Amino acid sequence: MKTHRPHSDSLKQQEAHAGFFSGCLDILPMAVGAAPFGVIIGAMAIQAGLEPWEIVFMGAVVFAGAAQFIALDMWTSALLPGSVALAIIGTTLMGNLRHILMGAAAAPHIRGITPWVRYPYLYVMADETWAMTIRRARVNNDLGPAYLAGLALPFYLNWLVWSYVGTQIGDVINDPAVYGFDFVFTAVFVTLIFGFWKADRHLLPIIVSAMIALLAREVLPGTWYIFAGSVAGVLTAIITYREPSHE
Repeated sequence: MKTHRPHSDSLKQQEAHAGFFSGCLDILPMAVGAAPFGVIIGAMAIQAGLEPWEIVFMGAVVFAGAAQFIALDMWTSALLPGSVALAIIGTTLMGNLRHILMGAAAAPHIRGITPWVRYPYLYVMADETWAMTIRRARVNNDLGPAYLAGLALPFYLNWLVWSYVGTQIGDVINDPAVYGFDFVFTAVFVTLIFGFWKADRHLLPIIVSAMIALLAREVLPGTWYIFAGSVAGVLTAIITYREPSHE
């Protein structure tokens, strides 16, 4: 005969609530830091001629700030007819290849999490939520579905909310370049580059990528130079890759 243990169920609920709250608390500083970027994305979208619902939908489906900056930068570029979508897809793919490595690094720590939480978490995984996940796993190995939900859900909704706010004040900001907001696109990619930096062996792909992008800018239309530089950097990294020494 099975006996119901309300105390045990209540304890599990308390642990779940504590895990969720802990995740929310850990991601809060990152969410605050991401808010201005969300506002800028929204403002840039309005300047590019998008509707508020379009940029919110884009954020909900893509949920990758760098990719959205790329798309908006290319949106009004003078590319050949029909090539805008190809350029955006190709460049954002190259720019987000790091998620493959991030997912591989997180896999051992979240393999035991229920798929109903694990797969949505991976879908909305960002640099910030990934970093907090790895940190938590290494510090106290206390990763649970509630904690992952506490990391991912608030950060995801935070981005969408501030992106929408940006669409509403886009007319107030008017020209982002006046406030230096146009440099955000460049700053994002500089940050990503240094995020990859681990050793001097990473210098060559960065140099090759920059050189090819500069050369391509002189001969290719619109912003295809971004795609060319990305491809060149990735291929160089693959060709020159060596297993790190563990001596």
